[in-house]
Formats: sequence, structure tokens, C-alpha cells
Amino acid sequence: MSETGTTRESKAALPEDAPSVEIWTDGGCKPNPGPGGWAALLCARGREREISGGETATTNNRMELTAAAEALEALKRPCLVTLHTDSEYLRNGITRWHTGWVRRNWRNAAGDPVKNLDLWQRILAAEKQHNVTWLWVRGHSGDVNNERVDQLATAAREALEGG
Repeated sequence: MSETGTTRESKAALPEDAPSVEIWTDGGCKPNPGPGGWAALLCARGREREISGGETATTNNRMELTAAAEALEALKRPCLVTLHTDSEYLRNGITRWHTGWVRRNWRNAAGDPVKNLDLWQRILAAEKQHNVTWLWVRGHSGDVNNERVDQLATAAREALEGG
């Protein structure tokens, strides 16, 4: 299992007793675009919480972003967060690309509007109160929690399809 971490430069001023939270997220569609599911696993202080959901008409990227937004929004107080994702789109977007998008009024390098703007803005707003380290993990490579959220996201998608 290989993970690459990137921390954001802007950090929230956290209280000394801020809890540490490990989060794994995943999302996907079948077909893409089509019905999709997302899921997150939040682990803190020896406790685990699973959250998931889906949409009938969406994309893989939207589901990956939704999982991260929902997970960060589920935190009730400022936290030290390590968020694991198998989506390079999510990890690169939040750690590398978004500053340029904001500078260009939410336009990408080609001058086109950034896709999934609503979800990028949700993630940025949700992460402001936390210190987040974004880790990329290769999907389907043996990370038990990554496999778990993949199964949860698939189940959420299948529930929409009646399966």
C-alpha cells in the first residue's frame, strides 16, 4: 500500500484538545455518468462511524467529492484530520489546483469553468475549521478501510438501482 500525503498551507487554529480523526472516502458510478454512490469512514478515539449515500444521475468525480464534503461536514468540532482518498482528482484539486481556480475566478487553466464547483466550494468551506492532511492511496491495493468504503459506496449505488 502506497500513500502520498499533502498538507494544506492554511491551517485552522485548533484548540489543544482537538481530536485526531482518520477518514477514508470513496465514490463511484456504474456506468459513468449514471447512478452513483459515495461513502466515508470516520475513525476517532477508538470509535468508527460510516456514512454513505447516492444519486441517481451523477459522475464518479462528483461522488468522490461528495464523500469528502459529507465526511468533513459530519465533524462537529475542529479536528486534526487525515483524509485518505483513492481519487487523484480530489487530492490534486484540493491541494494543488484550487488556488489557481480561485485566482482565475473558478476557471481552469484552459479558461473553462471548473467542473463540480458546488462541491469544491463545500469542501473548502468544510475544511476551514480543521487541519487536514490529504493522503492518496491506490485503490484496490489492500488498504482495508479503502476497500470498506468502496463496498459501502457500491452498496449505496446498488440500493438506488433496487439491487
